[in-house]
Amino acid sequence: QVQVVESGGGLVQPGGSLRLSCAASGFTLDGSAIGWFRQAPGKEREGLSCISGSGDSTTYADSVKGRFTISRDNAKNTVYLQMNSLKPEDTAVYYCAAEPTPDMHTGQAMCVMTKVHYDYWGQGTQVTVSS
Repeated sequence: QVQVVESGGGLVQPGGSLRLSCAASGFTLDGSAIGWFRQAPGKEREGLSCISGSGDSTTYADSVKGRFTISRDNAKNTVYLQMNSLKPEDTAVYYCAAEPTPDMHTGQAMCVMTKVHYDYWGQGTQVTVSS
């Protein structure tokens, strides 16, 4: 019953925008660190962005900084990734990951763009940027 589900992917023209959603089932995203990752064929899964459990800290990879924005709506138990100015090289399967366990010392789930940090992963949603 513990699930993370991504949605919002699709085919987009270069320069276009998409908004991905990450919804939780069986637990609440409130207080969980959330990371967005992507994986293109033949490539490693890379971290794109994360938001801390408190929501007061965000991190972006250089490749998407200024174009992508992560946000959360705890009332809807959903985290979003707004993607603007999309490029063909953004084509990949996009994954949402959740780490609900707070750090023992800080009391917060930390924002870290490392795969091993996250306990729960979604199935992924395909984003294709092409004319």
